[in-house]
Amino acid sequence: MPKPNFRVAALAAAFGLLSSCATTTTSPTGRQQMVGGVSQQELDQMGAQEFAKLKAQKPQTQNPRERAYVNCVVGDLVQQLPPQWQRYNWETAVFVDPEPNAFALPGAKVGVNTGIFKVARDQDELATVIAHEIGHVISNHHNERITRTQTAQGGLMVAQVLAAMAGINPDTVGQLGGTAAQLVLLRFSREQESEADVVGQQLMARAGFDPRKAVNLWQNMISAGSARPPQWLSTHPDPQARLGELGKRAGGLMPTYEQARAAGRRPKCG
Repeated sequence: MPKPNFRVAALAAAFGLLSSCATTTTSPTGRQQMVGGVSQQELDQMGAQEFAKLKAQKPQTQNPRERAYVNCVVGDLVQQLPPQWQRYNWETAVFVDPEPNAFALPGAKVGVNTGIFKVARDQDELATVIAHEIGHVISNHHNERITRTQTAQGGLMVAQVLAAMAGINPDTVGQLGGTAAQLVLLRFSREQESEADVVGQQLMARAGFDPRKAVNLWQNMISAGSARPPQWLSTHPDPQARLGELGKRAGGLMPTYEQARAAGRRPKCG
């Protein structure tokens, strides 16, 4: 992943130590969460700036088929988002990077590494990954993480959070200030990862992607063996337990999937 540099400090200087009164809201799964560490407008701006810097720093694929493939999957998923998220102009980038990683940032930005194609072997499995990442955005997990960070460590720069979520090594980012909770606060929690699984699997089913393929994707990751797990999976629950949950939910989502297919939502991305 990209090495951190002065851009993190610059982002922190630009936004300072943001704070506001946190409020209790309900996530898409009905979970109570505290948000309010930063406004949505500020979140969108921060996400857009971070995404632009990543694009300037990392090489992007020149393969038109890879770009079209990712754009197709993202486009079909976005069509099934709640209206407030559909109004965004979702932007994608495919980075030339062997790490099987993907992420989504506030401001409707989706990044995918070419390495993900080794484990996401068809459009449904790729949709599993991307829908999971979009699930973090529409579940307000970035705002929730920033709010928790401000509450637990008021002096920790919020720019560190977004930088880490975009793939910068949290150990190095932490050197800029506030190291006590780097590993706890600079990644999504297991609770949030599990919620993104739920939201993402529901989203892919509504878009006409087979929710059963979420199980296949995770089996592919397990089969990768000694390969270091990608950052987006690093805080998930035990793999076998997760397989069970994904399989159980897939059965319940089959009517949603079949209804989507009957309505003509039949993705043809690759």
